[in-house]
Formats: sequence, structure tokens, C-alpha cells
Amino acid sequence: MGFTVTPSEIRDVVLIEHDVFPDDRGFMYELFRDDAMREALKIDAPFVQDNCSRSRRNVLRGLHYQIRQPQGKLVHVLSGRIFDVVVDLRRSSATFGRWAGRHMSAEPRQSLWVPAGFAHGFLALEDDTTIIYKVTDYWAPQFERAILWNDPELGIDWPAVAPIVSERDSAGARFRDAELFD
Repeated sequence: MGFTVTPSEIRDVVLIEHDVFPDDRGFMYELFRDDAMREALKIDAPFVQDNCSRSRRNVLRGLHYQIRQPQGKLVHVLSGRIFDVVVDLRRSSATFGRWAGRHMSAEPRQSLWVPAGFAHGFLALEDDTTIIYKVTDYWAPQFERAILWNDPELGIDWPAVAPIVSERDSAGARFRDAELFD
């Protein structure tokens, strides 16, 4: 198949470990294959957009989601390292309100599947950290929302003392006041 899928501690979020084929010239791996990913992740939605983000060390982006046109995200680190965080915003879920964090880097070659209904964010742990992520719906700024990255109710244990955060992310809603999913 080209990869192995491992469930995470949060329902429906999975880690994908890509099979890497090295030789004396370098390596090759299949980052995305539509039919295999759909089957393994049990998703019907198409991937419609690819996004790329580069950050310097200590930049924190998130926690983002779209309340309408929600996006599933397939996150992959191309260079550097991140601490990746998801928060379950689905009221009907057994893991509602829980967060999970995972250190990810360019090696080993891994991706993280974050279904629609989650807030997502990450902290760059190195300069020139680049991530790409495929999404299942288009960016719709009118529906974009942010939950405060350091909301004490969530208690996310970010591995940074004073991260670099945008104005928008600093003004995110508290979890208790956020628009959520059923």
C-alpha cells in the first residue's frame, strides 16, 4: 500500500507512516495516493486544495478551523520539526474537548490525518520548518475561526515559553465561547 496507518488517542485522527525506498541516489516515497488514502482513512470527501506553510523557530499557528465548509487536513512536514495539536470540537464525540499533541519532523516520513470537526495548530521547533497539508474543502475566510492557543480550559502543553503568535491567533475565542460542531 505504501504506508501504515496507526490510530491516535483521539478518535478518527490517525498517523500515517510512509514506506520510504532509499538507494545510493537518495530516496523516494509516495506522499499521497488518492485511492489508497480514501480507503485507509475511510473518507468520501475529495482533497481540493494543497497549502504550504514555512515558519521560523517558535512560531505558533492556530488553533484554526472552519465552522462551515469544514476541512479535513492531511498534514506532512517537509523540513524541520513541529509540535502538532488537534482539538476535538465535535459535541457528539467521546473525545469532545480533548486535545492531542504530537512531535513531527521531516524524518521519519509521516503524515497526520485530521478530520473535519477539529481545530488544528502547530508550533515550529526549528527555523525553516515547512509543512504541506491537503484539505477537503476550500479556504473560506468568512467561516474561519480560531480558538485561543493558550486557553487554560484546554491546558495544551505547548513546548515553548513565549511563542510568536499572530494578532488573529492571540484574539482567538475561548473554548467555552467557540462555535462548535454537533
